[in-house]
Amino acid sequence: MKFAVSYSSAHFGADPDRIIDYARHAEACGFEGLYLPEHLVLFPGAKMHTFEVPPTLPFLDPLDTLAYVAAATERLLLGTGVLLLPYRHPVVLAKQLATIDVLSKGRMRLLTVGLGTLPEEAAATGVEFRARGRRADEAIDVLRLLWAGGEEGVSYQGEFFAFDDLVQYPKPYQATTLPIHVGGSSLPAARRAGLRGDGYFAGGMLVPQERKVQWDLARSTAEEAGRDPDALEYTRWSGIDMTDERLAAFAAQGVTRVVVSATASDPNEQLDELSCFAEQFGVARV
Repeated sequence: MKFAVSYSSAHFGADPDRIIDYARHAEACGFEGLYLPEHLVLFPGAKMHTFEVPPTLPFLDPLDTLAYVAAATERLLLGTGVLLLPYRHPVVLAKQLATIDVLSKGRMRLLTVGLGTLPEEAAATGVEFRARGRRADEAIDVLRLLWAGGEEGVSYQGEFFAFDDLVQYPKPYQATTLPIHVGGSSLPAARRAGLRGDGYFAGGMLVPQERKVQWDLARSTAEEAGRDPDALEYTRWSGIDMTDERLAAFAAQGVTRVVVSATASDPNEQLDELSCFAEQFGVARV
């Protein structure tokens, strides 16, 4: 089992020193990586998971923040949970992600993409909300095409993106692609993970049977598409107060990575929470 942490500037604030302290401490504890969420815009009355949220929540741009974290850490993998893929142009995004991966020497490896649930974000970026799934599918294909393409150039003709003979360098660090995990709590998300993803990061508040249905769907979709279902990673959220029994249940369900976040409001107490978790579950490096 792999263990990673999440940091939400919406809840913890955007103080750069606090972010770096959190990331460095997570690295020292032995956690695999750091995940950051994304929201481009909010508005009065915005709701997340049925709860109304203040429109002033300071969501930092995850990619810019991860580049900042990379410069202050040495081995911590960099992740998004989730990047709102339909609202980013894949040609620009491919360059951004490869750049972070090169400058971090291969640590931009926990990219998780999702569709977003706020129609207002889609409208603000000129994206048709109902088409965002198809747009995301094309974007994943474009990202991989650009990363793998050589000096002869690559071409693409789709519903949303089209280009001829494009050449984009640098490539990801010592690689021709980056892992792309799919996040979400719906059957289409699970299907997308099986068809195009390197893993599935399950979200939402679902009962165990619903989780099983989604993971089984991701695996069966991969197999039907001629992909290896055993190569899919399965990531799940858990509380910082996770028990041994909960971890055992995750393992029985096929989970390969658990992501937790500190919950205390005091920064020092947050670091203590990470330390206690790492000690309890043997996260710390030998």
